[in-house]
Amino acid sequence: ESFSSYISIGDKKNKLSNSLFQVYSGGVKTNRDAWCYNASRRKLIENIKESINFYNSEVERSFALVDRKSLTAEKFVEFNSQKFSWDRANKWDLEKGKYYSFEIEAVYKASYRPFYKSNIYFHKNMNNMVYLMPKIFPTPDTSNLVIALNGVGAQKDFSALISANLPDLHLMQTGQCFPLYVYEEVTQEKNVGSGDLFDNSLNLTMTETKYQRKDGISAEGLQHFQAAYPSEQITKEDIFYYTYGLLHSEEYRTRYADNLTKELPRIPCVKKAEDFWAFSKAGRDLAHWHLNYETVAPYKTTLDTGTKAYKELLAEDFYVEKMKFAKKGEKGTVIYNKRITIKDIPVEAYEYVVNGKPALEWVMERQGVSTHKDSGIVNDANDWANETMNNPAYPLELFLRVITVSLETMKIVKGLPKLDI
Repeated sequence: ESFSSYISIGDKKNKLSNSLFQVYSGGVKTNRDAWCYNASRRKLIENIKESINFYNSEVERSFALVDRKSLTAEKFVEFNSQKFSWDRANKWDLEKGKYYSFEIEAVYKASYRPFYKSNIYFHKNMNNMVYLMPKIFPTPDTSNLVIALNGVGAQKDFSALISANLPDLHLMQTGQCFPLYVYEEVTQEKNVGSGDLFDNSLNLTMTETKYQRKDGISAEGLQHFQAAYPSEQITKEDIFYYTYGLLHSEEYRTRYADNLTKELPRIPCVKKAEDFWAFSKAGRDLAHWHLNYETVAPYKTTLDTGTKAYKELLAEDFYVEKMKFAKKGEKGTVIYNKRITIKDIPVEAYEYVVNGKPALEWVMERQGVSTHKDSGIVNDANDWANETMNNPAYPLELFLRVITVSLETMKIVKGLPKLDI
């Protein structure tokens, strides 16, 4: 019952109550992931353009109807899953005669699942729900961090993961995301002259959109922690990382496991200032490993490459279709592909579990090739390796790097202070 006495991480129901974050949001919910996500930016753009063209052709076809006022999309549209995935909002748009256009500015990089990035088409016309994500990542180049948590009622044990990219709703199951910053849209009118110094007859104006950055942590949240540690110089960023560190405490997760199935986390102040700083530093250290997982040092395992030395492997030798364990129940050896087997994997690396499974198993699941049953769209993780990373060995190296991340994460977690509140 003591849980209710701590400050809420966020509260949309009671706006008068103090909460730590001013804004939080669910991740992007597309309802058509096969269309809106792809490891290949080029293929994503092709898929979206084809989908939009088909939708527009259906709008065009609808205008040929004599009695368009009685049009119902349910009876009119061609439900072809290989051409378009119809959502309720798209049916309403068709009934209104609304056309869609492709916008290159809507192509982002997203965190789709733990330790797996993808290209996404982020646009309300093609996404079921964008929630408040346009305030958190208003442009593809926006610099921000979010702490993503398993949502209330998630069937998986509570966990948290930081991301610097637009998060999917299921980055953490039915996840809620708490941002370091929030961006407010500011529209300015700008005078544009004719270009002639002596001609004042043309006085044109154009609208320019910019974004004003604000802190995600509330003023009340800052005051709450400053009151708890009056002799310390605490910033909102310190509190952000304190929260991330605290949410990794095994003691916190165990003690409040029941509460966390029913409501969002509440964030207690630990008794000692030194413990506050220990949790905050741990949060920063965890963020380092969880954000830079693509560049940290790969763990040195044994790579069995058969008769060919590793240095002699060609780009095609790294192509991965589906990683799998060599034997059921034995996780020390993973068959990467027909050419490469990863041996001597430290089994303790599998102790780092996020969103219901070990981080390493997320890599195994996502780094491969899949074909969507209904649309026939192929999503090939090797495209990300080649197009985005310019490194055909990326999937293999990612697995080795996430071993490092997993071991370092558990080292930090096991070194967290006792939860003395």
